[in-house]
Amino acid sequence: MTHVAFIGGGNMAAAIIGGLVRQGDMPASQIHVSDPNEQQRQQLADNYGVLVYADNEQAIAQADVVLLAVQPQVMSQVLTPLQTQLSERQPLLISLAAGLDLASLRHWSGCQAIVRCMPNTPSLVNYGASGLFASSQVSSEQHQLADTLMKSVGITVWVQQEADIDTVIAVSGSGPAYYFLMMESMIEAAVAMGMDAETARQLTLQTAAGAAEMARQSDVLPDELRRRVTSPGGTTQQAIATFEAAHLRDVVSAAMQAASHRAAEMTLELGAKTEK
Repeated sequence: MTHVAFIGGGNMAAAIIGGLVRQGDMPASQIHVSDPNEQQRQQLADNYGVLVYADNEQAIAQADVVLLAVQPQVMSQVLTPLQTQLSERQPLLISLAAGLDLASLRHWSGCQAIVRCMPNTPSLVNYGASGLFASSQVSSEQHQLADTLMKSVGITVWVQQEADIDTVIAVSGSGPAYYFLMMESMIEAAVAMGMDAETARQLTLQTAAGAAEMARQSDVLPDELRRRVTSPGGTTQQAIATFEAAHLRDVVSAAMQAASHRAAEMTLELGAKTEK
């Protein structure tokens, strides 16, 4: 019987817990959650029937898997008091925190089997995309456990190098905001052209959802889908030509490089070595 402990019961933890319970992947009685907010604890207990605690040590007492759903800035404060307990028990540790490398997590926790995971906010509506990287000490069974946990809110992709997590952050971790900005820009442009805001919003969001679903279901790549909808001399061609003239691809590449670079900077700023 596998027990999972969540340290932190915020939105992402709640999404994963809800997915596990709804899909029947794990009984609520095997899910333990600690959070300093009493209202948050009560809500999780009421909604999902999980066991809740104010104390992190109590929450992880039976845990085979400890999932860390706290901000990277407080990770050291959370893990250091638990180091003795974690070192003795050696559960699988899964971190959802950006910018904290395996070395830092190992230093603070004393755990060896660690998975770094970068989910994204669509996980809150079960359309998440999570990139994961496992330390060499993670067993095949633990690998499967981590995969099951994160598949409860979407798809999972395992990367081969820890540095690839920074790219995951740039692609899918930060990615939803890129699409939100595009939606925001389209709505604003439509309103400026005389359309009422609600109509612009509905058309934009349905178009975004439809385009994503077409790409998901199609047996061809997005570049071919774009070509198929771009008639020579037509309206779409004019719009695409304007994007290309503004070097949209270069802007996207620069933005993603900036996100990845910032993730690497965070590792230097927040990691264990900064405390030495």
